[in-house]
Amino acid sequence: MTRERRRSHLDYARLAGAAAAAAAEVEAALAVPPDSTAAAFFDVDNTVVRGASIFYLARGLARRNLFTTRDILSFAWKQVKFRVGGAEDMGDVHSARELALSFIAGHRVDELTAAAEEIFEDVLAEKVWPGTHALAKIHLDAGQRVWLVTATPVEVANIIAKRLGLTGALGTVAESRDGVYTGRLVGDVLHGPAKAEAVKALAEMESLDLSRCAAYSDSSNDVPLLSLVGHPCAVNPDAELRHYARSHGWRIRDYRTGRKALKIGIPTAAAAGALAGGMAAGVALRRRHGR
Repeated sequence: MTRERRRSHLDYARLAGAAAAAAAEVEAALAVPPDSTAAAFFDVDNTVVRGASIFYLARGLARRNLFTTRDILSFAWKQVKFRVGGAEDMGDVHSARELALSFIAGHRVDELTAAAEEIFEDVLAEKVWPGTHALAKIHLDAGQRVWLVTATPVEVANIIAKRLGLTGALGTVAESRDGVYTGRLVGDVLHGPAKAEAVKALAEMESLDLSRCAAYSDSSNDVPLLSLVGHPCAVNPDAELRHYARSHGWRIRDYRTGRKALKIGIPTAAAAGALAGGMAAGVALRRRHGR
């Protein structure tokens, strides 16, 4: 990747981070916690929920005839290529953006939100890792705010946070006008460095001391986020993150066991590459009417 392309990628990450922080919603009861300078940040997929939230959302939308099985298979194949190939240059970023935007334009925000609320109750609620939820509650009980930080669309991330009793969520922000998606993202998918930028922006807004904050993730893509805080923790980590966490003395928590862990890993790789899946399936409301 050339210096100019790296700079462009970083600019998009910063814009995505700033947009995510600005769009964050805070539950009123938790707006002024006793410990106001510390917070905890949790990735979602395979950290808070088993497997990939975006996969469950996509499947739920398909069952509601909001888009087709062919679309899901297309998403899955692209995500497998991304996860196995490990490529993450600007071409991949732009490809993911174009795929997302081809679905989102012209559809209503409340349509996605209403469907996501139903899907959480029907499917996602039982996929939450009790161990990770307990970690979040420890922070809440200590008077600290707890935020989700995810590539999932912010509307969906807010639903998950609210249902789990958390403070709020930072997610990918898609531009809307008069309640309808315009087909543009604000910045880029909230992935990798963009998550760290979102937390930096939120920390500045909320006067957080990042050295007192904690972060939790399963993915090596989130090393920038984990490295940003004073108390990083690898939860259900992939092999690369496990090695990195051990070499840096980070805490590791793994709530998977044997065969169950293997079963969880397969749909995650097949259906939820953090970048490609972050917006593509989540905001794919349907192609049918456009065909």
